[in-house]
Amino acid sequence: MASESMASAPLTLPVLPLDDEVVLPGMVVPLDLSDNDVRAAVEAAQAAARPGAGKPRVLLVPRVDGTYAGTGVLGTVEQVGRLSDGDPGALVRGRGRVRIGAGTTGPGAALWVEGTAVEENLPDPLPGSVTELVKEYKALATTWLKKRGAWQVVDRVQQIDGVGALADNSGYSPFLTVAQRVELLETADPVARLRLATAQLREHLAEQEVAETIAKDVQEGVDKQQREFLLRRQLEAVRKELRELNGEAEGEESDDYRARVEAADLPGKVREAALKEVEKLERSSDQSPEGSWIRTWLDTILELPWNERTEDRYDIRGARAVLDAEHAGLDDVKERITEYLAVRKRRADRGLGVVGGRRGGAVLALVGPPGVGKTSLGESVAHAMGREFVRVALGGVRDEAEIRGHRRTYVGALPGRIVRAIKEAGSMNPVVLLDEIDKVGSDFRGDPAAALLEVLDPAQNHTFRDHYLEVELDLSDVVFLATANVLESIPEALLDRMELVRLDGYTEDEKVVIARDHLLPRQLERAGLEPGEVVLEEASLRKLAGEYTREAGVRTLERSISRLLRKVAAQHELGDRELPFAVRPEDLRELIGRPHHVPESAQDPAERRTSVPGVATGLAVTGAGGDVLFVEASLADPETGAAGLTLTGQLGDVMKESAQIALSFLRSHGAELELPVTGLKDRGVHIHFPAGAVPKDGPSAGVTMTTALASLLSGRLVRTDVAMTGEVSLTGRVLPIGGVKQKLLAAHRAGITTVVIPKRNEADLDDVPAEILEKLEVHPVTDVRQVLEIALAPAEVPVGAAA
Repeated sequence: MASESMASAPLTLPVLPLDDEVVLPGMVVPLDLSDNDVRAAVEAAQAAARPGAGKPRVLLVPRVDGTYAGTGVLGTVEQVGRLSDGDPGALVRGRGRVRIGAGTTGPGAALWVEGTAVEENLPDPLPGSVTELVKEYKALATTWLKKRGAWQVVDRVQQIDGVGALADNSGYSPFLTVAQRVELLETADPVARLRLATAQLREHLAEQEVAETIAKDVQEGVDKQQREFLLRRQLEAVRKELRELNGEAEGEESDDYRARVEAADLPGKVREAALKEVEKLERSSDQSPEGSWIRTWLDTILELPWNERTEDRYDIRGARAVLDAEHAGLDDVKERITEYLAVRKRRADRGLGVVGGRRGGAVLALVGPPGVGKTSLGESVAHAMGREFVRVALGGVRDEAEIRGHRRTYVGALPGRIVRAIKEAGSMNPVVLLDEIDKVGSDFRGDPAAALLEVLDPAQNHTFRDHYLEVELDLSDVVFLATANVLESIPEALLDRMELVRLDGYTEDEKVVIARDHLLPRQLERAGLEPGEVVLEEASLRKLAGEYTREAGVRTLERSISRLLRKVAAQHELGDRELPFAVRPEDLRELIGRPHHVPESAQDPAERRTSVPGVATGLAVTGAGGDVLFVEASLADPETGAAGLTLTGQLGDVMKESAQIALSFLRSHGAELELPVTGLKDRGVHIHFPAGAVPKDGPSAGVTMTTALASLLSGRLVRTDVAMTGEVSLTGRVLPIGGVKQKLLAAHRAGITTVVIPKRNEADLDDVPAEILEKLEVHPVTDVRQVLEIALAPAEVPVGAAA
């Protein structure tokens, strides 16, 4: 390796500052004498030079941001004259490094300093590592120079033998920064300096290779686009020549959007908007992404049935016959559709089809428990009216753009579901079923239910504007049928725009008819059976509906029929059953197991829930329709139980308050009712609602809790065949509640024969099917004392003993 640098005698030289520039030993550079500092240094050097002593000498020192480097280069002024642009200049050659010392005085206006020349000593011969380093640098420099086409400089670099001179030769490299040049200048060890220069050159070549790769890829992409453009132009020219040879028109209709728009039967404003987009398309280039957006928008506009409408069937009796044939029961909906068609017929006869730009559409909300036929009813309505039917599933939709569409500026933008439904139907007056509208959610993307406000408003939807289309779409002739299970989750403003039709469930007779006329034929076909091979007697269907399934709808009933038919088909294939086969009620247990829902009245008296005092039967409404609800009450032992009221069964606040009211009423009116309530102060009262995992709330169980407590205190059993519903007040009044029809249907399904309801709910009995009212004994009451008289059986033990 190189030995330590050795210093010689001090030198006194004028300083020639170089702003943002570095000169290394061996370099020859021209300097502009118009710079005051440069001219002062050259003049001072000329003044100090003695005749015959050689050329004037200066000290070339880099000055970066006003700061001088610690090492400079001894330079000789080779020549003074004019540069190529005519300005005065001097040619200076770098000789060797000088370590700068203290300042001193000298002639002229230049800055004079004392310095020490830095000498470089290398061992002779050179170590092998240094020789390899020299070869590597020359190879890298040759590669770089060949890329620049500097072939003459290649030979010059190859002829340099000195290690330090070879390293200093990199000062000519234009890619080095000032900081890198200063680092080379201040590195005194020639081997270290060459190693540094090699690393800088290697790094630059790597960067250059990456840049060349990127440039090559870009150029290849540009060449591909140009080649594709030329080929497409050639293809268009070939097609044009072929059309001329075959005598065809200049352009095809599928490609000529202007001709398609002008030929289409579009409304006036829609035509204007479409022609504007066609003009934009004609001005845009083939490579513009906007062109594809415009084409997609024009295709959507042209595919919409702007003036297509199906003729309604004004055979009112025929439409009602279609509804009766396809659905049993559901008289409310059938009457509403019949009324709608009758009004449409009269408006058409009097020329009132369009009034104020609006047509006679309808918006109905079908609300009821699952399985009652809400979704299938929509298709039957369309069939009866002679209209197209489209189903739009809204369950789980959380994005407002699903209803109103996306803006065209978004990638992959689409119109909303309403526009797509109209497009799918192919007419402007279809029946659109908005399925599960109560399952619509909302999040940071907006509220779809709010977007439906305009769609379902008959006063606004004749000018519905989709975000994607941005033109008015008339929805006033569409019949919207929305289905929902519960009303509470539908926003009030949206519910106000729809006409509410409740489907409270089927009676047992209706279920038998549905199973016989609709479910059984469909399941026979799915089981691969002929209509006469398996016959279900009406008694079997009735037992399936009453004891194997207890629901408001018929889904579970259909699954039970399917299971039964599969069982028979499998037994026939195994050779265990001969066909045809008539299924009798007594065969059901063998085929599909024991019944799951035995009516309370059919059970053994000792096994009934109301076989002990303190248990009463109530009625409730759930998301799956009506249901019976048992209330159990007990008194704690005065020695072991704490006083107070305990409530269990996941009860809501309203139901807890009803329990407090029932207990307060009995405490204040116990003597009047001949109940031993004096012990209630010291004994704890526990009221429990079975099915404890199911949350319960509402005021309609007030009379049931009062009856259960009165039964417990009096020792009188609550009649097994009695169920009740109603809110109770502190004075014993029975206040009205909701869901009377659903509760009476549930009571009938459970085998109840006597039902107690509030007197003010007597008008709701008009909605209950007549065959249900014939089988139920309904008692409208105004006071809880009447409830106790009806519900409590005669006392079998003395009152005191029961307490």
